[in-house]
Amino acid sequence: MASGQPVDVTSSMASMRQLARLGAVAQEFGYDYAHVRQRGGPQNRGLTMTIVPDPTPQARERAARNSARYPGAADGGELPPVAAGAVELLRARIAFDLATRLTEKQMVVFAVIGFTAIAGAAAYRFSASTTVLITVAVIWAVLMASLPVGIVVNRRYKAKQIAVLEAAGFTSVTDANGRLRYLPPGRLLPGHGAPSGRPAHVPPA
Repeated sequence: MASGQPVDVTSSMASMRQLARLGAVAQEFGYDYAHVRQRGGPQNRGLTMTIVPDPTPQARERAARNSARYPGAADGGELPPVAAGAVELLRARIAFDLATRLTEKQMVVFAVIGFTAIAGAAAYRFSASTTVLITVAVIWAVLMASLPVGIVVNRRYKAKQIAVLEAAGFTSVTDANGRLRYLPPGRLLPGHGAPSGRPAHVPPA
C-alpha cells in the first residue's frame, strides 16, 4: 500500500472473514474495498480482493495518523485497532458482491450445463449398466428440481447482506457492467472519480 496504488489481496482458503479483517486494517491506512472475485483452477482457488486508495479527507487523515503511530506495521509490527463493526460491514459487502457475480439467468444456464455434462459423462462411462443410467437420470432430475430452491436461498442471502449495509447508511449504485453494488455514503466506484488502475499483487495468504 505504500505505493499508493490499487492492491490485490488473495486468500487461498476463500475466507470472507479473513479478507474482511485485512480490508478493515487497510482502511486504517487510507485504503478501501473495491471488489472481490473468485479464482478458479485446481491450483488457484480462493478469493482475490482489490483495495484502492480512499481519497476522502477523513481517510487521508486516518492514514497519516496511523502511519505515525504504527511505523512498524508494514514489517509485522503492531497494527491499529479497527473501527467497531468495520469487519462485519466489509464482510457483508464481499458476501453481496460474490452472491451477485452472476445473474439468476446465468446461474440457471451454468447449472443446467454443469448438471447435464456430469450426467452425460456418467451415462457414457457406465452405459452398459441400466441401473446406473436410471440412477443418473434420477439424480439429474433432482438437481434440476432444486434450482428454484437455490435461487430463493440466494435471494434471501442477498437480502440479509443488503439489510446490514443499508442499516449502516450504504447506498446502492450500478457499475459499468450493470451489477448492483453498495458503497458508503458519498463514495464513488473506482473509475468514477475514485482511484483506479492496475493493482499491485500480494501473494496468497
